[in-house]
Amino acid sequence: MSTTKKQNKTQTLVLGAVLTALVIILQFMGTFIRFGPFQISLVLIPIVIGAATCGIGIGAWLGFVFGAVVLFNGDATAFMQIDPMGTIITVLAKGIACGAVSGAIYKVLEKFNRYVAVMAAAIICPIVNTGIFLLGCLVFFLEAITEWGVASGFNNVAAYMFLGLVGGNFLVELASNVILSPIIIRVLNFGSRKI
Repeated sequence: MSTTKKQNKTQTLVLGAVLTALVIILQFMGTFIRFGPFQISLVLIPIVIGAATCGIGIGAWLGFVFGAVVLFNGDATAFMQIDPMGTIITVLAKGIACGAVSGAIYKVLEKFNRYVAVMAAAIICPIVNTGIFLLGCLVFFLEAITEWGVASGFNNVAAYMFLGLVGGNFLVELASNVILSPIIIRVLNFGSRKI
């Protein structure tokens, strides 16, 4: 292996390790970051950064770490009480998929325009994360979510799922991802020809 390839591999591993630590920290701190009534999760930003700069594998790894921390820190407690296996499947699948799909989208589009590739990865990450969460809710937790919706004043479970469970948080996560991910990647690659 040439010296340049070794250096690139080392840089990828180091950045992957730093982003792993950042995912853990941001997920644990996420409960404290609020924008009005919405809890803001910035954890998807390092996942997009890792997927775009280090590849699909690191993106999937960062998504897995995100899911593992969600399970570990109690963010999924209400769901764990209903269906532990369904919770584990949903949480890990949404994390891994959002990182892997972001990396795949970036890889496909970077040949045409790296800035567009970063933007697409930043957009698709919260869409996949939220989409798989909603799918998991339908498959594993529909009865409980219907009850939660009625208790919250929603007559329609779909309205509760989109407005009560994910609506505001999804929009804030999408906006923060689209704004911050390209900026951070540009700063990381400052002076290089990557972006």
